[in-house]
Amino acid sequence: MPTSLSAATAEIRIEDLLLNSVDITEFLDSFTGILADRLSDGGDRVWCAVSLLRDKRAATVASSGPQAEALDETQVSFDDGPCLTAIRQHEVTVVSEARDDGRWAPYLAVAAEQGVRSVLGVPFELRGEAAAALNVYSNTPHCFDDVERVARICSEVLQASNALLLGVRLWRQSELAADLHAAMASRTTIDLAVGIIMAQNRCGQARALEILKNASSHRNLKLHDLAGELVESIGRETVETHFDH
Repeated sequence: MPTSLSAATAEIRIEDLLLNSVDITEFLDSFTGILADRLSDGGDRVWCAVSLLRDKRAATVASSGPQAEALDETQVSFDDGPCLTAIRQHEVTVVSEARDDGRWAPYLAVAAEQGVRSVLGVPFELRGEAAAALNVYSNTPHCFDDVERVARICSEVLQASNALLLGVRLWRQSELAADLHAAMASRTTIDLAVGIIMAQNRCGQARALEILKNASSHRNLKLHDLAGELVESIGRETVETHFDH
């Protein structure tokens, strides 16, 4: 089996991958692909994938190819397996022979049918902000029994952890920005609807908002949806907030 690059060389390679990637998904796809090629030797094939656990839900975020992705997604569908255990318990898990290991029998039976004989799960170090693991599958039994080989793979994962942590933070910021955008757009629509009601009924803002809420409850519509209907009903285009331009 080929050995891994030294830690120093691996770090430089990780940095190059990150700088040359458009986003974190592309980086992780490249990382898993290179690692899979590096660990494969002749007839011994290795497939790699990365699973991420956020809000108690696991998802495959990168893979070295379709087979690794399918194996990972099958494990997610079972909600149990060596790699999910690596994520949840934050420990390295090793399956020496998928046909004989009884710990995750339902999933390993399916994996064995797809040619998997051994599995390795290595958690990333994400400082509690999320949880993820590199999942390595091999068509050779006892592929990960070599302690030094597993240690080299763990070193690769450690080098990639900061990049993944950055990606998790960027995802979170993107989600927060989207939520803020939606909240501000919703507020703008409701404010316009309240203004229309004030003009039509010659009432104050509090009374107009009360009328809108009562109508929302009576028609079993969300406040924002009813407000949007009211605004559009008087001939305006769909409301945009100033930050859309």
